[in-house]
Amino acid sequence: MLSFKQLAPDPDEAEGSAKIEILGRLIDTRFCVDDVVWFDFQQLCGGPRSAFDYVEIARMYHALLLGNVPQMLSGNEDHARRFISLIDELYDRNVKLVMAAAVPLQELYVGSVLAFEFERTRSRLSEMQSHEYLSREHKP
Repeated sequence: MLSFKQLAPDPDEAEGSAKIEILGRLIDTRFCVDDVVWFDFQQLCGGPRSAFDYVEIARMYHALLLGNVPQMLSGNEDHARRFISLIDELYDRNVKLVMAAAVPLQELYVGSVLAFEFERTRSRLSEMQSHEYLSREHKP
């Protein structure tokens, strides 16, 4: 498995547990260097975030690592909605995503309320693993 420092353009400059400012608010990261950032799921999708936060993150970073992604169950649709919004923005800007999830992609969301919306997210996540997607230029 690749480490963050193997993916970062200048690993010696990587800051562990850095805070970044997005739209006037600080967000904790696991690591951050240049245009590569590593977040825990809880930091991006577990609390109050708007699509504007995700637009700004997708604009700033060409590669994003997302750790500790849990299985999303019925009754936890807020996390799933934020995750869908995050993936939409990353996809639209051709951000490279490395994700560590507790379950396989097909089991990531097992609720019913957002089943239709999450199916598109699964499709996008699958496409984001393709050579064609990975060869695209980031759109800052």
